[in-house]
Amino acid sequence: MTDLAPVTRALISVSDKTGLVELGRALAERGVEILSTGGTAHTLREAGLAVRDVAEVTGFPEMMDGRVKTLHPMVHGGLLALRDNPAHVAAMEAHGIGPIDLLVVNLYPFEETVARGGDYATCVENIDIGGPAMIRAAAKNHGFVTVVVDVEDYEAVIADMDQHGGATCPKFRRKLAQRAFARTAAYDAAVSTWMAEAIGEEAPRRRAFAGTLAQSLRYGENPHQRAAFYVDGSNRPGVATARQVQGKELSYNNINDTDAAFELVSEFAADDGPACAIIKHANPCGVARGATLLDAYKSAFDCDRTSAFGGIIALNQPLDGATAEEIAGIFTEVVIAPGADDAAMSIFAKKKNLRLLLTEGLADPAAAGRMIRQVSGGYLVQDKDTGRIGADELRVVTKRAPSEAEMADLLFAWTVAKHVKSNAIVYVRDGATVGVGAGQMSRVDSCRIAARKAVDMAEALGLPAPLTQGSVVASDAFFPFADGLLTAAEAGATAVIHPGGSMRDDEVIAAADEAGLAMVLTGQRHFRH
Repeated sequence: MTDLAPVTRALISVSDKTGLVELGRALAERGVEILSTGGTAHTLREAGLAVRDVAEVTGFPEMMDGRVKTLHPMVHGGLLALRDNPAHVAAMEAHGIGPIDLLVVNLYPFEETVARGGDYATCVENIDIGGPAMIRAAAKNHGFVTVVVDVEDYEAVIADMDQHGGATCPKFRRKLAQRAFARTAAYDAAVSTWMAEAIGEEAPRRRAFAGTLAQSLRYGENPHQRAAFYVDGSNRPGVATARQVQGKELSYNNINDTDAAFELVSEFAADDGPACAIIKHANPCGVARGATLLDAYKSAFDCDRTSAFGGIIALNQPLDGATAEEIAGIFTEVVIAPGADDAAMSIFAKKKNLRLLLTEGLADPAAAGRMIRQVSGGYLVQDKDTGRIGADELRVVTKRAPSEAEMADLLFAWTVAKHVKSNAIVYVRDGATVGVGAGQMSRVDSCRIAARKAVDMAEALGLPAPLTQGSVVASDAFFPFADGLLTAAEAGATAVIHPGGSMRDDEVIAAADEAGLAMVLTGQRHFRH
C-alpha cells in the first residue's frame, strides 16, 4: 500500500446535488480533471466547470434510461488498478485506461422513495447498481483511490488534499473506505428489508439491519460501557427525530427512557384530550388524562411522586406555560412533547440542565415496525406490539358487568399495561394510574407492590384512603391463580381486565364473582420483557 495518493482525476456521479458545485470548483482550482454523468455533469457545466462525460471515456453512450453508463472496464479499470503493480500499469497503458484517483458517488434515493410510499415498480427502479459497484471498487483499492459517499465529507477531502500537496493520506482514505462499505451495506439492507416486506417474506433466510450515527454517547447504561445512538431513517416521531431545544446531551438511559415515555403517551390521540406519562427506568410511574395538560400532569405525578423525581415526562399535546411551571418544581431529566409555547420555553430556559425535546407530532401506535434484541450468537426479531382492544371486543365473564366509568378506566389501564415490564399490574381510577407494579417474577408480588405504593402515596398526600379504593386493575397476562386477583380486590379494585386463558380461569372467575368484581377478558396479552 502506498502512502500519499495524488488526486489528479475524479469521477463524480451524485443523486444529491448538495455541495456539488462547491466541490467541483474546489477540485478544478486544484487542477483535478472531472469526469461525470447525466444530471451531475449538467449541473457542473451550468456552473461553468469543465467536465468530461464518462460516455466519452468509455466510448459507449448512456443507455437503457441510464441503467448502463459506468459498468465498463474503462471506469472499473481506472478504479481497481494497483498503481504499484507493473502488470496492472501495463494493462492500463495497453487499453488506454486512465486512473481515477477520487470517486464521489451518492446513490439513487431508494430509502427516500420507500419512505414516500412508492409503488413496487418505482422502488425497484430506484435501486442503484452502478453506484454501489463503483463505490466498492474504489473502497477496495483505497491504497490508491479516495472514495466519498457522504456530502458531509466534501470539505474534509479538500482539506486533506491541501494538507498533503494535492494528495490524500492513508489514514483518511481508510476511514472513507470504511464509510463507503458501510453505506453500501446499509443500502443493501434497506433494499432487502423492503423487498421481504413487499413480497410477504415474514422470516427471510438472511436479514440485515442498518443505521446512521446520530450521536456518540459518553457511555452506555454504565460508565464502563461504550455506546452510540443510530437512527434508521424511518422518520417516526419520537426521540430519534425530535429537536432538542435545550439541556445537556442525552445519555443512553435518557434516550431509552424517553422512547418508552413517548411511545406510551402516543397511545392517546391529542384530539381525545390531554395525556401525560412519567417514566422511570423504562417503566411508567404515573400516567393520566385530564381536562387540561396541567391536570393530566398532576394526576400522573400523584401516582408515585417518589419515583417521578429525576424521571422522563411525555405529553401528547404542546407544552403550555402553566404545565411547564408545575414540572419545573421538581428535578426532571427530559420533557418530550409535540411542541411548546413561548411561555413554556421561557420557564424551561431557566432550567439549563433540563432537556426539552419537540417532535412536531405523535407516533402512530398502529404503525407496523420491528423490535430487535441481540442474544448470544444471534438476534431476536419480532413485530412491534400494535395490539389494541375496544370495548366491543371484550368478553364479560362475571355476573356483574363493568359500569360505563369502570369500562373507560379498564381500557385506559389495559393501554398502560402494554408499556409496563412484565409481570405488569396497573391500578387506575378516574383516568389516572394510582398504582403500578412492574417487572416482578410473581404476578401476585406486582399486585402487592402496586397496592403498597398507593398506600404510601395516600400517606404522603394526606388522603383518608389509598386511591386504589374504587379503582380498576389491569394485568398484562392471565392470573394463573386467584391470589393476585384477591390481592387487587383487597386493595380496593372493583373491576379487572386481563387476557384470560389460564387452566384456572374458572377458579379466578369464581373468586371475582365472590368478591363482587366485574371481569372482562381481552384474549390478547402484552408481555414486555
